[in-house]
Amino acid sequence: MKLQNLFPVSAILLAALFTGCSSKLDSNLETVSPASPVNSTSVAAAASVIPAVDLGLAGNFAILSKSGVTDVYKSSVTGDVGSSPITGAAILISCPEVTGNIYSVDASGPLPSSINNPSMLSTAVSNMEAAYTDAAGRINPDFLNLGAGSIGSMTLTPGLYTWTSTLTIPTDVTLTGGADDVFIFQVAGTLTMASAVKVILTGGVQAKNIYWVAAGAVTLGTTSHFEGNILGKTGINLQTGATMNGRMLAQTAVTLEMNTVVKPL
Repeated sequence: MKLQNLFPVSAILLAALFTGCSSKLDSNLETVSPASPVNSTSVAAAASVIPAVDLGLAGNFAILSKSGVTDVYKSSVTGDVGSSPITGAAILISCPEVTGNIYSVDASGPLPSSINNPSMLSTAVSNMEAAYTDAAGRINPDFLNLGAGSIGSMTLTPGLYTWTSTLTIPTDVTLTGGADDVFIFQVAGTLTMASAVKVILTGGVQAKNIYWVAAGAVTLGTTSHFEGNILGKTGINLQTGATMNGRMLAQTAVTLEMNTVVKPL
């Protein structure tokens, strides 16, 4: 009699337990189609978690290039600046504009603050090139040719994004996620942001975890604001008054025009 009385209770408890587990498993099995298009007001929900890109010694720099740094006075750079293998004479930003060190391969860099360190610069540039190769070579993107190459007014979540041609940012774009979330944007052509447009971070997203990888030239329009690390196969150009929280890592030259660049902590 006691066993008969206990059995219905045990059965109910077991049924409740398995029902609860089934509910949790079902919720974890929800999937998102990476190929689904999103409109200008939707959130792109990426399906994968991707590792950060190792910048090596290149990560010590706010600006690193192979062909020099041009500058229209007065810019403000917080972080180190360097160029190699070109001579230090191609680094045209002045010492008072830099809160950090300026490194060159010879004694012709900006005086009096330029530091001659060709060995370190060679390693940093090699690390920059390796980082570009890594980031550009990531496969299986969460989104391919999102917005047909125009992502203005979109809100994007962490993941790997690939464009097989150019990418434009004609209006503000928002990146949302957590402090450790990684975004990689692969661009086979040029990357252009319009004047007065902003990249906005929400939810704790950090600029250090954002990588814009462009095979073509990168141009940030006048008074625009940008967030993240730019790994440029060619040149990176900031137009008058543009600001940036990130790194400019260019395999040719960097152009400044009264800009503010702050290396992420």
